[in-house]
Amino acid sequence: MRYVVRYAGIRPGLDGEWSGDAWAQADTLEVASFRPESSNHRPRTLARMLYDDHGLYGIFHVWDQYVRCVHDGYMAPTYLDSCVELFLQPRRNEGYFNFELNCGGSLLCSYVVDPTRTPGGFLEYTPLPEADGSQLGIYHSMPSIIDPEIVDPTEWILEFFLPVSLLETRVGAIGELSGQVWRGNLYKCGDETSHPHWASWSPVDELNFHLPRCFGVIEFEARS
Repeated sequence: MRYVVRYAGIRPGLDGEWSGDAWAQADTLEVASFRPESSNHRPRTLARMLYDDHGLYGIFHVWDQYVRCVHDGYMAPTYLDSCVELFLQPRRNEGYFNFELNCGGSLLCSYVVDPTRTPGGFLEYTPLPEADGSQLGIYHSMPSIIDPEIVDPTEWILEFFLPVSLLETRVGAIGELSGQVWRGNLYKCGDETSHPHWASWSPVDELNFHLPRCFGVIEFEARS
């Protein structure tokens, strides 16, 4: 899988305007590869990304159902709720970042060097301190807490801005994004909703999102 991140001639406003002029500049990808362990719920999830000199912008548009969000606050286990995720590996054969955001806007994020599973998480990883994670700009169209679960069909938006400076705290100077080629993946999940599901943009070959071997190519459009 390959996705080209276009340069943002118009900067997105973190206002959830999927159909606005800013996001009309971006290509659209679909998070549509569902693991067979999923329930029969197959939410449609589209995503777009843009970049500029400040960092990376992203937006998810989800046509969901059975929406649940009970984990609030920084580093809460957001993947248990109705959740979207972005994993980024700026340099191949080095570590990657996982940004996991529930529909209520709570964030879990780490830098993972060795994703071998252990009882405490992973063999080598660093949860990002709140001072770093708070640099992420986040817009969410749903309330922070949704309990009981919304069983009716529901659309929601999650939009974010990720400054390059945040990534540089772990991988060093990144430089101009134009023309760079990274690896990564995007996901939709809901582990503890009534209809759990696990979907990815680039297919994963087991029920595990922490698989760098399955990452797709994320290419930043070269500026002339």
